[in-house]
Amino acid sequence: MNVSSLVAETVWEEIESTHSVTDDQISILHFLFGKNFERATRIVDQRGVKRIFGEPSGRWIFQGAIEFGGLMIKKAGACVVGESRKKEEYFCFAEHYCACYSFFYDIVNRGEQLCCKHQLAARLAACLGACVEVKVSDEQLALLLSKL
Repeated sequence: MNVSSLVAETVWEEIESTHSVTDDQISILHFLFGKNFERATRIVDQRGVKRIFGEPSGRWIFQGAIEFGGLMIKKAGACVVGESRKKEEYFCFAEHYCACYSFFYDIVNRGEQLCCKHQLAARLAACLGACVEVKVSDEQLALLLSKL
């Protein structure tokens, strides 16, 4: 893990422990993630991240519904958002994976970013407890996961 990732992880842990974010933490995350962090904060501010619980297992994933550029996009996975005018759907797991174009182009191929805005929004919403809670059957949850 590189230094930037270690610093980010420390900040995420602090935010999660207090369920609040300070100006200093925002500054650090903005320095590390730039415009992706700005976009992620807009997603969270719009209450665009849902946490879906399977019953009776208690397993969960995130789902996001984000308005960005006047377009409402709904997605299953850890978080979601597309800037384009087309409706795009992405599965995203905050610390490991996102199905968006930016994840594969900027992160995997070019290594220019640590993570995409969808991953940041999922992580921020989870740390702040800013997710909308939704309960579904384990079968419905399995169907969402099967679309990965």
